[in-house]
Amino acid sequence: MKIIQLTDTHLLPPGATIHGVDPEAHLRAAIADIRERHGDADLVVVTGDLCNDGDPEAYALLRDILAPLPCDIRLLLGNHDARPAFIAAFPEQPRDENGFVQSSLDTPFGRLLFLDSHAPGVIGGIYDAPRLSWLETALAGAGEKPVTVFVHHPPVPSGIAHFENIEMHDDGSMLQLLAAHPAGIRHIVFGHIHVPLSGTSATGIAYSSGQACSHKFITDIDAPDPFWTAGHPCYRIIHLDALGFRAYAAEVGETRTARAGPCAGP
Repeated sequence: MKIIQLTDTHLLPPGATIHGVDPEAHLRAAIADIRERHGDADLVVVTGDLCNDGDPEAYALLRDILAPLPCDIRLLLGNHDARPAFIAAFPEQPRDENGFVQSSLDTPFGRLLFLDSHAPGVIGGIYDAPRLSWLETALAGAGEKPVTVFVHHPPVPSGIAHFENIEMHDDGSMLQLLAAHPAGIRHIVFGHIHVPLSGTSATGIAYSSGQACSHKFITDIDAPDPFWTAGHPCYRIIHLDALGFRAYAAEVGETRTARAGPCAGP
């Protein structure tokens, strides 16, 4: 199964820029590249901060940009989003019984869970009792299937100074629930931090972040005030199959200096 992860697209109304970046141009370039190179993708997941200010006009623009994709799409909410405006623009996106943008998808390679960590007015993530109850039920429903999780906020400390106070505001309950799943958590996929990160939790759960499609940080884990950079539009190609989970970073518009020849080995 091929899944494309986009994250932190931060769309604004047409023509607006943020930190020197035109997020519309970045996302359109990424979508064009995905269509050209990954037309066989089974699913596209955008892991939050879809729009920078939750503008209805920006969500309408997002719908227009994503429209050419031929596969299923799951959209998650981040701290910059606005749930009412999002639901008005994307009423077909699945929600749980409490109105949170959460859903599951069963595949031949396990169950995928899409979680909603957005709370109005909070930069960090919130995963409260109603959402934990939904997660507990979704994990139970997975039975003996392994689970892959998609969420905006990392449920583990990133170790990046800028994000120290704006990560998941919980007591570890989400991670405890995930760690207890008997069939295992294959991977936790998130966004929010704008830079690539991979690791394992203290209980051995693997996790990683995609790089922001829009503006990014120059990676400086110790600086509370790191510099923004434009960089290239980014996305990830995720393969979920009998071999497990693999994620590949892709950048659009890189300079090509030469072509590598085939390697016959040994």
